[in-house]
Parts: sequence; C-alpha cells; structure tokens
Amino acid sequence: MGHLHDNYGPEARYAVEAEAALPTTRWDEEVARGLELGLPGADSIVDRRIPTFSRGELPHFAGINTFLKAPYVEDVRRCGEYDVAVLGAPFDGGTTYRSGTRFGPQGIRKISALYGPYSFELGVDLRESITIGDLGDIFTIPGNIEKTFDQITKAVSHVYESGAFPVVLGGDHSIGYPTTRGVAPHLGGGNLGIIHFDRHVDTQETDLDERMHTTPWFHATDIPNVPAKNLVQIGIGGWQAPRPGVRIGRERGTTIMTVTDCVEMGIEQAAARALDVAWDGADAVWLSFDVDCLDAAFVPGTGWPEPGGFLPREVLKFIQLVAERPLAGIEVVECSPPYDNAEITALIATRVICDTLGCLVRAGHLPRREGS
Repeated sequence: MGHLHDNYGPEARYAVEAEAALPTTRWDEEVARGLELGLPGADSIVDRRIPTFSRGELPHFAGINTFLKAPYVEDVRRCGEYDVAVLGAPFDGGTTYRSGTRFGPQGIRKISALYGPYSFELGVDLRESITIGDLGDIFTIPGNIEKTFDQITKAVSHVYESGAFPVVLGGDHSIGYPTTRGVAPHLGGGNLGIIHFDRHVDTQETDLDERMHTTPWFHATDIPNVPAKNLVQIGIGGWQAPRPGVRIGRERGTTIMTVTDCVEMGIEQAAARALDVAWDGADAVWLSFDVDCLDAAFVPGTGWPEPGGFLPREVLKFIQLVAERPLAGIEVVECSPPYDNAEITALIATRVICDTLGCLVRAGHLPRREGS
C-alpha cells in the first residue's frame, strides 16, 4: 500500500487501510465457478470474468433470491458445514393488527441482493472471512401458532447444535419465544441472556387469549435457564405498551432503556449497560431485533409503527457495539413487505444482519473456533 495523505477522516483512513489487507481469494473462486457453471461470456464481452449465465454476486438484479446470494442449502443436515446459517420463519399468525410479516423473509432476501459482502467502514469482507448458507424457510402452520412454535424450535435447535450461527428472518415477534427455546437446551445448563430492540415490551402472558407477538418474553423467561434479569429491552416507548406487560417486567426484574435514555446517556454507555445486564452470569446472549425500534419514518413496513424511535445511525452504532461480544444468534422480526415503501424496511433488516455479522467477524467471534 502506498503512502496515504493526511486528509482522510479517522474512520475513512482506517477503512482505506483495512481494505488493502483484505484477500480476494473467494472472489476469485466465485469468478472461476461462474465461468465453469455459467459458461464463458459471449465473444463481444471484453471482461472475461463475466459468464453467460449469472452465477454469484453480479449483476445485483439477477439470480435467485437467497440472503446475500448465499448458496441455497437444500439438505439442511449439512448446515454445520457453514459458519452462518440463514433460515426464514414466515409466520404472522401471532399478529394482533396489521398482518404481512409472513412475507418478511422473502422481502429481506430480495433487497439483500442490493448488497455486496464488503463493508467500507467496518473493513470486513464477509465473503473472504466466513461461509454463509441459506437453508430456506421453516414450514410454518398458518392456522396453529403452537405447532409453528414447535417447528421453529426444532429448526433453530438443529442449526445451533450444528455449530452454525443462526440468522432467523421473521416473521412476527411471537417467534422470539420458540427461537430462544431452541437455543436454551444447548448451553450445558448455563443461562441465556436476551438483548431485545423494540418499541414494545412484549412481556404480557397472553393477548387476545393466545400467545401472540406481544408475549414472547413472558414465556421465554419462563424457561429455567433464561432468567428475566438477563433480559434487556432497548427503545421501549410510545402509546403501544400494554400495561400488563409493563407490570410483568417490573415484577420479574427485566431491564428497560427508552430511546431517550439511550440518546441522553450516549449510545456507547447504553450499549455497555445492555451488555452488562444481558451477560450477567449468562453463558450466551441472543439478539432479537424488531425493526419497529426505529422511528416510523424509516420502517413503514411493519405491523406497529411508532414515531419517536431510533435513527438508523443510532441503532446501527448500538448493534455494532453489541456485536463486539459473541452472540448465540440473531433474529430480525416484524418486517412486513405489504406495507413497505421502496423496500426500506427490508433494507434496514438486511443492514442490521450484515453489521452484526461484520462486527462479529471483526471481533474474532466468527468464524467460531473449535471448542468455542
């Protein structure tokens, strides 16, 4: 790398220097694979890296929709061969108002094609550092929330036990209960903490006489090794926080930080407190990200939009700090493409996942090492 001038900002200088150290090995392999499987391009094509049939990242508007155009893993018994396994939970049977999150996995996968695997600011190239496989979607049961919960628990349990890092594309937030139920048995009796981004507490026992998307954390913290004291809820506020849920959180000793709390104490300090709470005596931490924690202007495609939430840069900084510690997995929920404008809600869902993975890579938590 040649001499760098002194006019860069500090972050930009880091980014430019970091890029020079990144390999291109897997990009070269992808190009070679594309030429082999997709045939060399027509004679008029000057760039001989371009195949006849699209096989890989480019062009972004072409190809079959998997998350970040990752390989589709039809045989889910092989998911442990990948560092990261993406799985969809297309379910909105827990929705109490605006449905549509069953299309969340489709919407997130579709807009994820807009992204490449490299983040300038983070100095990370996911393609060069980890392997990602897309397992497709869990077979959910639209008319039966309990059977769907059982399906989700079995799927997440299978992925987590395989050693792959689970990335769950929701789906409404009712899936927070069965996802954590899928992880908890695999901690050798150790405790699971939860970092929960949302505008809503989601801690009441039932809603409309059932376990719905407003109830996951009541039932998750009923699991013996998922104590309520390790549930930290970030961004709660507004006019959609049912009082029974607030009461349960108070009685069980959960931790709540509002948007104002986080902004006034500073995102760095808020993230440090969230990590302290979630990791206090815990062996692993699950990240549950509800897109409606952002201000409604940025996430129109969700079931319960609420003004006054985070700005994207605030929540992304928070996520990056959280992912400096290892995570058991991540779910992104409540993305509802039928209400989305210009796919911006699905885009923020994609960005949260990519930033989480990138920071886990940068901190050395992915790929997972043997015995970790």
